[in-house]
Amino acid sequence: MSALSVLFIGGTGVISAAAAERAVAAGHRLTVLNRGNESLRPAPAEAELLRADIRDPSSVRSALADREFDVVVDFIAFTADQVAADIELFEGRTGQYVFISSASAYQKPPAHLPILESTPLRNPFWQYSRDKIAAENLLVEAYRERGFPATIIRPSHTYDRTKIALTGGWTDIARMRAGLPVVVHGDGTSLWTLTHSTDFAKAFVGLLGLPQAVGDSFTITSDEFLTWNRIYELFAEAAGVPAPKLVHIASETIAQAAPEIGPQLLGDKSHSVIFDNSKVKALVPEFVCTTPFVRGVRQIIDWYDAHPEQQVVDDALNVTFDALVAGAMPR
Repeated sequence: MSALSVLFIGGTGVISAAAAERAVAAGHRLTVLNRGNESLRPAPAEAELLRADIRDPSSVRSALADREFDVVVDFIAFTADQVAADIELFEGRTGQYVFISSASAYQKPPAHLPILESTPLRNPFWQYSRDKIAAENLLVEAYRERGFPATIIRPSHTYDRTKIALTGGWTDIARMRAGLPVVVHGDGTSLWTLTHSTDFAKAFVGLLGLPQAVGDSFTITSDEFLTWNRIYELFAEAAGVPAPKLVHIASETIAQAAPEIGPQLLGDKSHSVIFDNSKVKALVPEFVCTTPFVRGVRQIIDWYDAHPEQQVVDDALNVTFDALVAGAMPR
């Protein structure tokens, strides 16, 4: 494929940073538009940087003037209102608009596995997912009525070296290393799919500029799935804890005790998810995931050990975990 002019809105997150590196490596002319805040993942040196706030359309118009792009990708649109503003900004100025939705939008609990793009979208537990569904609906309507060139991408749990998949984040790692019990939702046997950001980027960048991708939606995940027990064990092994103490607590009980993590737990992580990636592989045959989680988890622990300032323990969550563990122990 010839080089494309591509605009990334955001560009320094887990998904977008890896996609930016892949895009410039593929020879595309990448422009990154964001507010210029400090990030753990700076934009590639080859990218053009523009400073503007996507929530302030006038600043975006000032930064872009009358420029057009082959592809526009908004990595930080979460609601229908934000997507509506994008449509107003970019309609007639791009050949493809890519929206990053979420695999959490798929039916929860799923009626069958594997999950396909045709799986219904419904999540009664998590507002984040319902907002993504509403944004998707707006884009589908704009495509059907006016031909707005939308492509919808649904990633599941995508990570890089900075992202810990565990419910408590670094707090869980600190508990493991201190010999304390760690709370695992359910019985730990539900299945979860984890995708390294560099693997995700292969499929994602491969879809850019493809006419067959316009007006359609695609799941992009790894084909590897693991039980939550195994995920906790792999983190423990990487952290030098050969025998972690896992205490299983019902997801509903955790959600009640820690309402800040409840919606995501009940609306996503507590359900088994296995995805069929056949659709994206048909258009991007080079999409092969090459970072199994056993390697990815070592990248994570190595990075945190090299950056002690990032080893943040949530004291309030620690207290909640202690109470949950105490309630689960035989009296």
